[in-house]
Amino acid sequence: MADSWKVVARAPKAAVHTALLAHDEIEDWDSEIVVSGHEAAEELPDEWVLEAWLPRRPTKVDRNALAGLFAGAKPELVTEKVPQADWVTESQRGVEPIRAGRFYVHTPDHPPSDRPGIVNLEIPASQAFGTGQHATTAGCLALLSAMKRRGLVARTVADIGTGTGLLAFAALRLWPQAHAVASDIDPVCGPVVAENAARNRIRIGARPGQLAIAVAAGMDDRLLRECGPYDLLIANILAGPLVELAPDFADAVSPRGNLLLAGLLTTQERAVRAAYRAAGFAFVNRIVVGDWSMLWLRRRFVG
Repeated sequence: MADSWKVVARAPKAAVHTALLAHDEIEDWDSEIVVSGHEAAEELPDEWVLEAWLPRRPTKVDRNALAGLFAGAKPELVTEKVPQADWVTESQRGVEPIRAGRFYVHTPDHPPSDRPGIVNLEIPASQAFGTGQHATTAGCLALLSAMKRRGLVARTVADIGTGTGLLAFAALRLWPQAHAVASDIDPVCGPVVAENAARNRIRIGARPGQLAIAVAAGMDDRLLRECGPYDLLIANILAGPLVELAPDFADAVSPRGNLLLAGLLTTQERAVRAAYRAAGFAFVNRIVVGDWSMLWLRRRFVG
């Protein structure tokens, strides 16, 4: 097996969060460079590490791309050789299981929880986003659990910007007879979601309790339109697209239907809530995890 390499940057939590967001917005990012972020240590919650894993020696172009993720002062980049290693597996070793609401999300390197009442979900983790390790995903799992606890009934569910499929899987665990569809703008996500669905015993299909998969930008897809309107629409993306999609989500959600919005910083919450208030949604609840807000909104009924 070929040698792999790792580039490490240490920076304050806010700087690493911003770098991860910047990485997520780059459509032509080199897919061979896997980026993740985590606390430097449990006792140092405000000191973070950004790691980049490569199956080759990093070039000047690679290092410049990584440095460019950081706004303002650039942290020192330290390059380490990881000999004779599966670089994707190595990049996953630091991702510890996470407990959020009813859910326990773990990678294949960790066993499932045996605690009663816990819903186990297994997701191979190659990036910070979409694995459950990232604060927004964990917050979404907690808010989905709160929705179920407060009696929400979801017969139709959409997970927009699904990534790994995790939030769609969680919704189907909570509402096992729902018609569910997961979509992402990136066509690579389709096979990833299908593979992860099989790993978690989620059936692909269009019947109750099954998951349909779409590749779409926002709501611009025939399958998404045909599967709606939705009792619950989940979107863990970014604040800008959330604001832009407010009218489309309003058209896709049934009267008194529910939205779970995430991927926004607490400083962006006011603008997002204003956009959805104008689109006909009322605020129900929120969860804040670190610098991130998760919003539960409900579409107002107009008789």
